Amino acid sequence: MAKRVNEIIIFVFVALFSKAIGAKPYWRTRWPIDRVSNECLTWQLAVEANNVRGWRIVPAHCLSHIEAYMTGGQYEQDVNYIVEQIESYVSELVVGEDGMDAWVLDIDDTCLSNVIYYKKKKYGCEPYDPMAFKAWAMKGECPAIPGVLGLFSKLVDNGFKVFLITGRDEETLAPSTIANLHDQGFIGYERLFFRSPAYKGKSAVVYKSEIRKQIMEEGYRIWGNVGDQWTDLQGDCLGNRTFKLPNPMYCVP
Repeated sequence: MAKRVNEIIIFVFVALFSKAIGAKPYWRTRWPIDRVSNECLTWQLAVEANNVRGWRIVPAHCLSHIEAYMTGGQYEQDVNYIVEQIESYVSELVVGEDGMDAWVLDIDDTCLSNVIYYKKKKYGCEPYDPMAFKAWAMKGECPAIPGVLGLFSKLVDNGFKVFLITGRDEETLAPSTIANLHDQGFIGYERLFFRSPAYKGKSAVVYKSEIRKQIMEEGYRIWGNVGDQWTDLQGDCLGNRTFKLPNPMYCVP
């Protein structure tokens, strides 16, 4: 009898031990795993943190993930949250009486959205097509990003001079871009800078750094710089603070 009891105890112990060592860690089993979605979320986080640089296309298997992010409400929520942080910072600033307090904003996917265009390009899963994008931009149909339009209006109303700096080509896209901005409510900015022939061949970082340097040499104080690309927020004369908006669809090197 004692031998039988010992055998049962050993059997139960072995069973429990086998189950314990074979079990997955709690953090892997608490929620159902969608491996593709998780992998794409990891990729997106790495992109936004600037740990993945110079990428050319969105991974093909991430199409559904990026589409859901851009059109399902999360992108808008993320943008609005960042805008709230900017507005909180702005509320702490005291605008001088000399009219030299400034902000710098990018245009594409900062002020104006290109999601409609990128839907046709599988949300960045297809390579960048400069001619197709130029044709889209020339239509002047980019909708405003609501949260940024609201921020822009508050900056202007509070006495800040807002400078818009875009990588769009001055010779071909200036008229349509100016009209597009006006139609979408971006009225009252101090100056709009396009990539002129003098900056052709220069990187986005060099080009935008030189423009910001020019603004500061005129005596302006840049309190904030907002863009969707890391190259909007790198280089010289960045201003007092920078704010990165999300954009997992494309990367401007």
